[in-house]
Amino acid sequence: MAAMSGGVDSSVTAALLKRRGFETHGVFMTLDGDTDSPNARRAAEIANFLDIPFTILDLSLDFKKQVLDYFQQTYEQGLTPNPCAVCNRTIKFGRLMDYALRQGLDYLATGHYARLCRDNDGPVRLLKGADTNKDQSYFLCRLRQPQLAHALFPLAGINKTEVYEMAAKLGLKGRHGTESQDVCFMAGRTLNEYFATCLPPAAAGDFVTLNGERKGRHRGVRHYTIGQRRGLGIPDATPYYVVTLNAAANEVVIGKDNDLWQRQLSVSDINWLSNQTPELPAEFTVKIRYRHQGAKAMVRAAANGLSIEFIETQRAVTPGQFAVLYQDDEVIGSGRILNADE
Repeated sequence: MAAMSGGVDSSVTAALLKRRGFETHGVFMTLDGDTDSPNARRAAEIANFLDIPFTILDLSLDFKKQVLDYFQQTYEQGLTPNPCAVCNRTIKFGRLMDYALRQGLDYLATGHYARLCRDNDGPVRLLKGADTNKDQSYFLCRLRQPQLAHALFPLAGINKTEVYEMAAKLGLKGRHGTESQDVCFMAGRTLNEYFATCLPPAAAGDFVTLNGERKGRHRGVRHYTIGQRRGLGIPDATPYYVVTLNAAANEVVIGKDNDLWQRQLSVSDINWLSNQTPELPAEFTVKIRYRHQGAKAMVRAAANGLSIEFIETQRAVTPGQFAVLYQDDEVIGSGRILNADE
């Protein structure tokens, strides 16, 4: 079963599967309950062009419970969520994969830029995609072995330029839509615009420096994230940045650039992709956000999960995001970054 969004990646994915001889079924999952959206119609037209069966599956209720509620609640707690990683585990490779398997199909294929390595007698390994600029292995860091065992990534060894070239050769040019956004449900809205549609106004509070000096009023903790500089409205000789969010006290703690750098962090909710905990302590490359380059760190077991100590200090470590551990190109595990007081 090919997950089809109407975009170029998923359209080429479905076309490649059929060309390679798979019995291919297309599915569009609607996350807002709209079964006749432009993207749904586009996906249906592409499935018809490829001459494959096609289904529209309404997962809007599950999506709200598993992703939207998590997204909103995490911001309310003064943390920064990663909805794509959570969606991949609970919705795309959760509810959607379950649906595919119940239909008697063997795999769920998606347009992710990541690679899978299947050994005969070992666990399925998740590796970075060949296109380093589009690699999406970070967003798949919460998957488990049963999910990886039934996943296919046909774009694993292809770069984005080649995908567009393939789309043209396969007759898909002009049929597929624009590239999908990382956070699909934002639909081009800013975070503030999104919150205005689903949450009551946030309570204003104080900007507070690290030494306790009050510097003005903020619009609500959920409107800020670690490392933010714009929109603070606090004049000084050098810029202020958001350093910490204290949701319990409704305070946004601010500081200077050098206050954003740290060497150590803790993570909980650990997911080892092989289902086996590696021998620790050990050195891994750790990414603390999707666009982070990754940095060498010593990882140790801790009471709350793992303790991570970087060789060099890292900027704007953000609680709520996932720290993803790599060994060369392979995703070894991940955990949720904790506040300093957790």
